[in-house]
Amino acid sequence: MSGGLDRRFDAVITGASRGIGLAFAARTLARGGRVVLCARGEEELSRACAELESSHGKSRVHAVCCDVSHEDEVALLQRESEQFFGGPPFAVVNNAGTVERAAVHEMDTALWQRVMGVNVTGAFFVSRAFLKAMRDAQRGRVIFVSSISGTLGTPRASAYNASKWAMIGLMKSLAEESREANVQSMAVLPGSVDTRMLAGSGFEPQMTADDVAKTIEFVAFDAPAAMTGSAVEVFG
Repeated sequence: MSGGLDRRFDAVITGASRGIGLAFAARTLARGGRVVLCARGEEELSRACAELESSHGKSRVHAVCCDVSHEDEVALLQRESEQFFGGPPFAVVNNAGTVERAAVHEMDTALWQRVMGVNVTGAFFVSRAFLKAMRDAQRGRVIFVSSISGTLGTPRASAYNASKWAMIGLMKSLAEESREANVQSMAVLPGSVDTRMLAGSGFEPQMTADDVAKTIEFVAFDAPAAMTGSAVEVFG
């Protein structure tokens, strides 16, 4: 599908300035789709946008600097995305994430709330912002990039693990709510990925960002609708 524009592959991607989000954006563009990149860091986001524009053209890439934990900024992301696409995207990929490492008895409340605000509340804000138009169009997918940490406990990662468990619960509830609207919801649960976030975890990388992006590409565009509610584990 790389020959021309195909609106079946339009996607909004949070946390898109590097790593998994950027790799998925490149794969979406290679299919002929368009992408809206969302990230907090303006400078890094601008570099990512320029990189993709140089390969695929300015008309197919749009960037919105946005902290997904802020509801008003997510509202701007939604407005600019639907203006850019001329309607709702097909896929919304909740990839933005952060981690803070501390034992539970030493965890500062503000750090706990920051992790939950980005990883869970941010995913809720973004999903909710696009759902009405996707439901009205009777098409689309909401994808959550969770983690294998959403199935287990890890020392000094309670906030991160709890947030990734919560993302899976949000995804499964959304899948049940949106069946009749033909909007599917799925999650991808990577293991150790060679990204900046892995630093300090004590785990060695077992796969690249593009390995995970391939799986996101599958659940976002190719997986059968019957997979709605699925949490796909990727270990490398």
